[in-house]
Amino acid sequence: MIFQWFNANEAEKIACELADQFAPQAAPVAGSTGHASTPDNGKDSAALRDLIRRVETDGRLCGLNFYKKARFANSFKWRLLEKGIEPGTANHVTTSLVVHLSRGAGTANGDSGANPADEPTSASGTIPDLLRRGNKAFAGADYSEAIKDFQRVIHRSPEHPEALNGLGAALCKIGKYPEAEHRFRQAVSLAPDYPEASCNLGNVLRWMGSLEESEFWLRRALKTKPTYVEARVGLGLTLILLGRTRDAKPRFEKVLKSTPNHADALLGMSQLAKMEGRFSEAQALIRQVLENNPKMAGAWAVFATLKKMTPADSDWLRSATELAASGVPPLEEADLRFSIGKYFDDIGEFDKAFRSFEAANALLKSFAVKYDRKGRDEFIDQLIRAYSKDVIAGIGEGASPSIKPVFVLGMPRSGTSLTEQILASHPSIKGAGELQFWNGVTRQRLAEVRAGLLDLPTRKKLAEDYLQLLEKRTGDAPRIIDKTPSNADCIGIIHSVFPNARFICMERDPIDTCLSCYFQHFVAAVSFSTDLSDLAHYYRAHCRLVQHWQSVLPPDKMLVVRYEDLVQDQEAWTRKMLDFLGLEWDERCLSFYENERPVATASTWQVRQKLYTDSVGRWQAYKKFIGPLKALGG
Repeated sequence: MIFQWFNANEAEKIACELADQFAPQAAPVAGSTGHASTPDNGKDSAALRDLIRRVETDGRLCGLNFYKKARFANSFKWRLLEKGIEPGTANHVTTSLVVHLSRGAGTANGDSGANPADEPTSASGTIPDLLRRGNKAFAGADYSEAIKDFQRVIHRSPEHPEALNGLGAALCKIGKYPEAEHRFRQAVSLAPDYPEASCNLGNVLRWMGSLEESEFWLRRALKTKPTYVEARVGLGLTLILLGRTRDAKPRFEKVLKSTPNHADALLGMSQLAKMEGRFSEAQALIRQVLENNPKMAGAWAVFATLKKMTPADSDWLRSATELAASGVPPLEEADLRFSIGKYFDDIGEFDKAFRSFEAANALLKSFAVKYDRKGRDEFIDQLIRAYSKDVIAGIGEGASPSIKPVFVLGMPRSGTSLTEQILASHPSIKGAGELQFWNGVTRQRLAEVRAGLLDLPTRKKLAEDYLQLLEKRTGDAPRIIDKTPSNADCIGIIHSVFPNARFICMERDPIDTCLSCYFQHFVAAVSFSTDLSDLAHYYRAHCRLVQHWQSVLPPDKMLVVRYEDLVQDQEAWTRKMLDFLGLEWDERCLSFYENERPVATASTWQVRQKLYTDSVGRWQAYKKFIGPLKALGG
């Protein structure tokens, strides 16, 4: 996931202070299992009560809006984990804090925790009556009425887990995903063994791009309720996005064994077939879904990604367009609009294509965290200061000597997947896909990363953990590729841990790159991709940081590869990349499209085709729409 920076530094600072105060009072960790637990001894309970009292009386926490509260919670939790607090305890304590923050004046700035809309417009009926009405309205897709009924329950009984979960589910249906997440967190804090709320929280976190935490809550739901089919399927879908296809497949297979036409499980299997290049099989699975669920937006949307669309697919277009206009939830409509845009792009009707992509991004922008240009610039300034040429040169002995990690990075949609596929066709190289390890390190240790080198014991531990992750993901190999584009932010810390690692930085025509991002449905966290002006800013900031890395790293550590050069002369540039990695030439790299390894990115279709140059200068067809991108050049 690519980081989102917004002005919440004060919330982050307070969170770290509180976590530092809480950690020494909490019970020591006896051995973390990775599963959730709650503070169940007197020491933890007393520490939590004391922490809540400090939160309730800390005037600095008044007026936090939703996003600052989210930044506060995230920083607090990661600080606890850093201090050795067991993950389940960290989650429980963090959620408890957020619940108490939501009851105070800090929720007055637009956060649904204490929104005036929570006030009941009609208080008739008992709580069980209101819950039944809310559930009935939800089942009948009358989500506004469901929201009112669940809010009426919460007004009478603020700690009612079922009403909080129902409200979160209804908020999801109208596209208010951050508010829904907040309600689900309240529900699981009040009822830790409530599998439906845990499952819902896991699913909404997946939609918003918090994949590791999504996995945590879905596993928690299954631990509480092992037969929970929806949680099993949701976990499979999250594992797909994490690139762990071998772990995802058994989840779907187990569901389909008892329920052969389970729509989401079949959709998951189609995604796996697509990632492995079995496009005909993926299409057959989608057709099976639509035979039983003709209104399933996700299935219609996926179908367009499995082939190059032609005018002969007009029936698909009609069905997808009608469904998109039928009032489906915003995330589903966005999926359809992106796919409709792809249809028109494939058949050369570029005006219609752009309008569809524009509508899709407008939907995503309505619930994505606003991209903060100032915050992004400040972060890059801090990295440039912290990882100067002198600092990089002074890394010294003690860092890992491993040459195994290879990082293919750059802007999203710049050719990273293609490059990984070409190189992973070499017998000495394996591709691990997009890992989130270094992004996670940066989140957890943000203040330290901004300040400079991590201490040597920390770097040694990171090297050990990362090499174990590579081996677990791919098995052993002389070189293993991590192709997370946003690792471009992390080059300084990576080099300090693995000074012998190699970085292949992809570059592509800036307007082609940004338009391709705009035409792609990323997770909600990649909010800069929903706006052309934000894309232009992000692109310039990215280039500024990459130029810094080029200037401070030893010259043999980074190779810049232009996408246009690679597709024009694949063999020459593949030879350069293999020489850069110290490997002999292998003809199999030229037949990369025959490699059956799973590819869990938006480029799944492209990397199964022979090299083509159709994407070079693609922006020319959209030049009357590119507006803010024109200044980037072409």
